[in-house]
Formats: sequence, C-alpha cells, structure tokens
Amino acid sequence: MALATWAVALACVLWPAAAGAAAIGSWCAAGAALAAAFLTRRGALALASVVCAAAAIAASGVWLALPSRDAAAEALDGQVRDLVVHVTTKVEPTLGGVRFSGSVIVDGSSALVAVRLSGEIPEDLDLGARVSVTGGGQPTDPGEAAAAIVFARSAEVVDAPPHVFGVASALRRGFVDDVVRGLPDPGGGLLPGLSVGETSAVSDELDAHMKASSLSHLTAVSGSNCSLVVGLAYGACALCGLGRRTRIAVATAVLAGFVVLVTPEASVIRAAAMSAIGMFALLLGRRGAGAAVLALAVTVLVVADPWLATSFGFLLSAAATGALLLLAEPLARGLGRWMPRALALGIAVPLAAQLVCGPIIVLFAPEVALYGVVANMIAGPGAPIATVLGLVACLAQPIPPLALGAAAIAWLPSAWIAQTAETFATLPAARLGWSEGWLGFALLTALGAACAAVICRVRPRWLRRLSGAALAVIVGSGAGMVVLAGVAGPLTAPRDWAIALCDVGQGDAILLRSAGHTAIVDTGPDVRALEACLSRLGVDDIDVAFLTHFDADHVTGVPALAGRAHTIIYGPASGPGELADARAVTDDVREGSAGLSGTLGNASWRVLWPRAGSRAFEPGNDTSLIVEIAGPDLPHTILLGDLGEDAQRLLGAEADLGPVDVVKVSHHGSRDHSPALYAALRPRIALIGVGENDYGHPHPDLLATLARTGSRVARSDTDGLVLVGYEDGELTLWRENPAAAPPDDG
Repeated sequence: MALATWAVALACVLWPAAAGAAAIGSWCAAGAALAAAFLTRRGALALASVVCAAAAIAASGVWLALPSRDAAAEALDGQVRDLVVHVTTKVEPTLGGVRFSGSVIVDGSSALVAVRLSGEIPEDLDLGARVSVTGGGQPTDPGEAAAAIVFARSAEVVDAPPHVFGVASALRRGFVDDVVRGLPDPGGGLLPGLSVGETSAVSDELDAHMKASSLSHLTAVSGSNCSLVVGLAYGACALCGLGRRTRIAVATAVLAGFVVLVTPEASVIRAAAMSAIGMFALLLGRRGAGAAVLALAVTVLVVADPWLATSFGFLLSAAATGALLLLAEPLARGLGRWMPRALALGIAVPLAAQLVCGPIIVLFAPEVALYGVVANMIAGPGAPIATVLGLVACLAQPIPPLALGAAAIAWLPSAWIAQTAETFATLPAARLGWSEGWLGFALLTALGAACAAVICRVRPRWLRRLSGAALAVIVGSGAGMVVLAGVAGPLTAPRDWAIALCDVGQGDAILLRSAGHTAIVDTGPDVRALEACLSRLGVDDIDVAFLTHFDADHVTGVPALAGRAHTIIYGPASGPGELADARAVTDDVREGSAGLSGTLGNASWRVLWPRAGSRAFEPGNDTSLIVEIAGPDLPHTILLGDLGEDAQRLLGAEADLGPVDVVKVSHHGSRDHSPALYAALRPRIALIGVGENDYGHPHPDLLATLARTGSRVARSDTDGLVLVGYEDGELTLWRENPAAAPPDDG
C-alpha cells in the first residue's frame, strides 16, 4: 500500500497534468475493487480497494492544489514587493544570507514558497514569524514542494513567533549565544546541533567533515535524537513502575515537546513519527508489527502531503527506520558468529542504515562515505550523552549554574564527535566517487545485497558463495582505486595552489582557493572528469560555485558538485529548466549580476558583468557571469566566461579594469576577442580551458594577442592540470605535462 501510494503521488507531482486522470482512475478502481469485494467476500479485493483509495486521495490532493499553486507561481514570477510570508521551517544560514520556507496568500491563492534572503537579517526571524519580503521571484520546477522561490533583498518581521514558538526560539538562541559561547570550537559550536538541532554555530568546515564521515545526521534533528528522547522517557516511566500504556503516552508527550523545541517543521515531524514507530516497535518486541505500522505511517504522510514523494529526506527517514526494524537484527545475528553480541549489534545498526540508505544517497550525491560505518561506531557512544546533557543545558537556562555545568560536561562528547568527523573526513578517499543516477543506485544496491547475503548466511549456499566472490572482487578493485586516486593522486600535484585549471576536455572548470575555502567557476562538459579533478586535489567542500552561462561545456559537470557545493550563483538563464541540475545540488541557487560581491576565505570577489536587467544580449555567451577575485593568498584574477568581442569591449568600457595576475581566457581562446581588453588587463598568466575541438581553439590570433601582453599561457589540452600559486611571494605556474610548455616557460 505504501509503495503504491508513493508511486502515484510521485507521478502526479512530477507530471501535474496527469493528476486529474490519475485521481479519477484511482477512485474508479477503488470503487470497482470495493464492489467486487462485497460480491466475492475476498479480503484481497478489499485491501486493493483501500490501496486504490489511498492513491486516489494523494492524486486528488495534487489535482486540487494545482490551481492555487499555478496562480501563486504566476503572480510571483518577477518583482515581488511586501510579500507576507508565514515562516513554516527553520531559518538556516547560507552564504551571504539565510533561507527558509513559508506559506503565502497571493491574489486569494495560498501556496508554499521558498525564500532566499540576502543582506540584513531581522532579529525575530524564526519559525512561526510573519515576515514581509521584497525582491524577485520565479516559479519552481514540477516536483518541488514550493510553488515559487523568492530571492529577497530585504525583509521585515511583521509578527514575531507567537506563544510556544516564541519560547522555543528564545531557548535555542539563548543556548547558542549565552550557554555554549565560551566553550572551545568545534565542540562548542556542534553541541546545539547535537542536542536541539540548532546548527547556526556549526562552521562550514565542520559541516563538510560531518557529511564526509556520514555523521551529518547527528547535527540535524534525525530519528536518532527523537528515539533517544522517547527511550529516556519510556525508561523513566518504567523505573517509576508505570504501565505500558502510560509509558507510551508519557513518551509521546515528551516527544511532542521536544519537536516544539527543535522547530516543528515537516522534516522534524517526519523524523519524530518514524523514530517513534521504530522505538515503540522495538520496545514492544514486535518487529513485524513495526514494519506494518511504518508502511501505514508512510501512506498517511504521503496522502497528507503528496510532495513528500519527491523528498529525499522523507525517503531516507523511512528507509532508515525500515532498516532498523527489519535488517539490523539479522545482521547482528550474522556478525555474532565472529564477535561478542554487543559489538555485533553496535556494528549492525549503522551498517543496516548504510546498506539501505546508501543507494538512495547516490541518486543526488554520487559518492559513498567510505568510513561511515566505522565513524558512526566511534562517534555513536558520545551522541546520546551530548544530546541529553545539551538538552538539559538548553532547558535549564533559567538556572545558569546548572545550564553552564551541563554544557561543560556535554562539550566533551561533542568535541569527541567533532574530532572523529575531522579525522575520518581527512583520510584518503573519504568520499568515494560512484556512478550517478539509476545505474549508481542499482550497483550500490547489488553491493549491499551481496554484503547482507554474506553476513546473514542466506540460502541457498551457492547464492551466498556467489555474493562473497562478487564482494571480494568489488572490495579489492575499490581498494586499488582508493590507493591510486586517494593516495597517489594528490601526491602528484603541489598542495599549495590558489588556482586550478582542471583538465575536463573542451570546457571550463576553474577552482579558486583562499584560507582553506574553495570556489569553482563552471563545471565543464564531463561529470567524471570534474570528479577526478576534485578528488585528485582533495576538494570535498565548495563554498560557492559560479555558473557563467548554460552552454553544455560549462554546466554538464554540475552533478559532480552534489554533496560539495553550498551555494550556486548563475548567469542569465533562458528558462527554469536550465536550473534543474543546480537545484538538485543545493537549495541556495541564485542569479548573479554586476555589483554582487562576497568573500572567499581571505579573498574578496565581485561580479563585473552582466548588468541586472540588461537586454543588450540574449542569455548565452555574451551574458556570461564575469568574476573578479583577489586576496593576500589568491592572485588577482578575472574570469571572462565566453564573452565575444562586442561584449568584451562593453565590459572594458564599463568596468575599471587594470593589470591582473591571472586571466581565464574567454571562450576557450576563440578568435572572437578584443585585443584592447587583454592589453588593458596585461595578465602575467593566461589560462585556457580547451580540449579536442573542431573550432580551431585556441586561435592563433588570440595566442598572438596574449604574446603581445607578455603573458605566460597555460592550456588544459596540452598541459593537463594547471596550478597557480605563490612561493616565497612569487607567482608560480605548475603544469601536469611540463614537456608541453614553451621552451622559455616553466
């Protein structure tokens, strides 16, 4: 029933035009099955009618919501002024601002919108608040829960969070600002995330380490947090001699209070529901019944909100709960043949979650956290202590000595978890690249099935032996790849680079680094080539990605940024469809134009081109996002996208351009260039992203222009990977293939 309801809901939200037909068809099928059940007295037909009815309700929900969603999306397509949003999710920090979602009423139509706010953040902006925003909006793609996304330039809180939401907001902020402020980082910043899901104090570096070591579920309010709260409440009631029904009632009430404290947004409610089901099923000793209740819960949740069918968070939550209920115990029994029962169970729980959730994760982040199971085993014992003591510290703020004392003790396991994350995230091949899409899903599913078959000793014996042989081959091959890519790869290139021109074929992919922070400009035409470059350079975390324009040789590699990039800034797009891959990588996707600026580590960047709202050129090469960046550890650099000669002349006339250290040559060295612009820039180093092509790139005229400026030219087709940096204050240029360099160049 759950799978059928989920499949129908998924189809309807991805193809909204079919929702009406699906709803009518499902209702007809439900009626026919119910009539047949009455006539034949067959239980299977009665069950079929229930399944069809659940699918019909989900499809009807999508069908009925479409008019208001479409009306709101149309009304918000363009400039938005004084739009009142009722915040329904946590307000999360992003690069240069915050993001949240909320409900709006536009022209009498109610819908959910996503908001990306840059600039000044109002003090009382939190879940439950009503806020007026001004900026620009655009419709989202089918399948998105929000009907539109608003890029807000300003916001004003109309009403602060009311009643219990206000109290919960004050507790969370006080916990971060007053209780843990004096504790050393990274353990101090992590503690609020472990205990109440408040991640505002978690640094970007620690967040990346948590993800790479498969510990990020500890920094969000996941099923583990909720299960711990439920278990403690249930155990306390048991110690008091209360009956089973009373224990469950009290545990449920405590869980509800915990949900309010950590923000009762949809993801938290789902985690609470799933963890409650799993915990109660285990406590009652009825694993099979728990699976049935899990299926019922999935059905009810999808019927209530059909857009959950496209939520990876929802799917992972359900899958992890199912793994706990059905797979952890068989794995523990199998592992128990070789180790003590307690150790076997400690391995089985994270292993079950990894085997089931791993294939789902590769659908949106094609990589595997290689050390995830071990990291969870080591960090796991500290999580409950940090969660409980941190929760005590948060709730005890009216009694400062108690709050500060509990936080100080909780800091120890929190620091332990942070150090575990850092240790495993910095090991070679912490994130093992994997095939993307459904192929990656199928391969990792097969690998997980083989692993489970060997551990659980499935019958017949030949299947177990075949699984073991396949597992040995895959693990052996994978280990060899890890050694080559993760260990040997980074050793073949200088580590102190500031700019990297990746060899991705006929396209651009340039990395910029300052003070441990990394940006990328374009992603090239090949996902695997970009992944290989990122792996070789040890780049697991990217603060911001710039997509200059949407030609395939600049954006095809965007999926390689999944799990790495936090923010994507793009040049003018022809339509929303061009942003699909970017939005699959991160929720923080925004359009850039001249005047936009920011920082990267110790460096500062700004966008020089195109002007906002300019119609001088159609979206494409001549509206490429032009970025200038410089810092004490990053050479002064301008990246010229694919601008043609006319656009280059306008850029030179409008921008105050002078000599730079490095230029990323426009359009792979096309003949269509402005010699005057390069003469003004006088770059010391000119980088050309180019591969085999039929366009004559780089053109001799362009190379002659660069020769007149005295530039040292590096090109990816002959030089391979190119790195630029500083050594003893001098600009250095390293080529993967130095034999291809001109005789007078290093």
